[in-house]
Formats: sequence, C-alpha cells, structure tokens
Amino acid sequence: MSTFKGKMVIVTGASQGIGRACAKIFAENGATLALHYHKNQKAAEETLASLSGAGHQLFNADLSDPIAVKKFINEVIHSMGGIDVLINNAAVIEPHSIDLDSYDNWQLAWNKTLATNLLAPANLAFCVAPEMKKRGGGHIVNVSSRGAYRGEPSMPAYGASKAGLNSLTQSLALALGPFGIAVNAVAPGFTDTERVENIVKGPRENEIAAQSPFNRIAKPEEVAAAVLYLASDQAIFTSGAILDLNGASYFR
Repeated sequence: MSTFKGKMVIVTGASQGIGRACAKIFAENGATLALHYHKNQKAAEETLASLSGAGHQLFNADLSDPIAVKKFINEVIHSMGGIDVLINNAAVIEPHSIDLDSYDNWQLAWNKTLATNLLAPANLAFCVAPEMKKRGGGHIVNVSSRGAYRGEPSMPAYGASKAGLNSLTQSLALALGPFGIAVNAVAPGFTDTERVENIVKGPRENEIAAQSPFNRIAKPEEVAAAVLYLASDQAIFTSGAILDLNGASYFR
C-alpha cells in the first residue's frame, strides 16, 4: 500500500508515543517524513532508524517560540521540497492545581502549555498554509484530547489548550477549505505512551482501564491509524471533524 507515495509529511513530537506511531505508519504507506523533536534527540534518532523507506529527516525546534516555528518550516521546505501533510502532535503536560500551586507556578504552567499545545499548532498551520496552497491542497491533523471535553482538574491549562485546539481545527477548516486544505483532529483518551506510563501502569491502572468497556487504554498505533485516514485524500470531506478515540470511555 502506498497511499502517500510522493507525499511529504511533517510529524511534530515524533520522538516517541503517538508521534512515533504516526511516523511509522506514514512511512509504511510511502510518505517521506520530516520528524520534529525538541529535547529527546536519542529517541528521535531511534524513530528515524525504525522507518521504512528513504529520505526521512530530523529537525530540532522549540515550537513554543514563534520565530523557531517559522525557521523550522522554512528548513523543511528547503530540505525536502514541500509540505503535503502536517501532523500537530507535539504537546506538553504540566500538572498544576488552582488550590495548591503558587500564583507564579500557575502562570508558568498556563504560559508553557498554551504556547506549546495551542499557539504552536496555530503558528505551524499559518506557516505551512502558503506552501499547501501552492501545491493545490493538503491536510492538517491536530492531536487533541478527551480532556478537552471532560475537564482536567489537575491540569486545567491542558484541557483548555486542547479545547482551543478543537476550535482552531474547525476555524481553519472553514478558512482553508477553499484552497483544498482539509483540517481535522483526533481526540484520544489515555494512550499507552511513555509520557503517561507512570499513571497508566501505576496504582490507578485498573481504574483507568475500566473507564472503557474494552477494559484497556488505546494503543498509539490505533491513534496513528485514524490520523493516517484523516490525512488521506479519501477523507477530504471530513474536514472540520474531531474524531474521538477513547474506547467509549466518554461521550459528548
């Protein structure tokens, strides 16, 4: 299968977890990958080494910095010749409590979370849109979260950032549709990644698994498969959709 043969795909936060799973499935389907990472170069190199096909490249950038975002996209276009698909997967989780944290810590958590989880995808979309327009269209898929709907009392900035990302997805779907650019999002629940391993494999493991009638959490590959579909030309008319991937653990 080579649905994405000849396509250039950016995956942000590709070092591990959902980002790595997305990189693998797109490579298996013929795409050439621009793999973004920020701090974990070793894991990013492991992702690169695991990919089938040739021509994939690593790019380092702090996406919370708007100047770095523009530089990153320019580097990708220069090195790889264009952009057909953008997967906005990179995100941070900063636990913070309205009743326990200091005001300074509260500010730090909100600023860091919104800069990475919401402003970065907005800035990336702004920077890739002109290139996609030149190529006659493209796809942007944002990785949101179940937390956008059910609330995140121990990290409210995370839930708010993902709710904002959902709204951004729909706004961009309307704005970019006339140029043949589809914009969608996936909203996973707990997923078996390194980031939440200490939670999903800890004392709450059974409780978390029981949130779904399947009595387990999602696999990164399951999320990646949905991302692959939403980024395909067959899914152009899903633009503006936010696909829940929480194993029936939460309905809206």
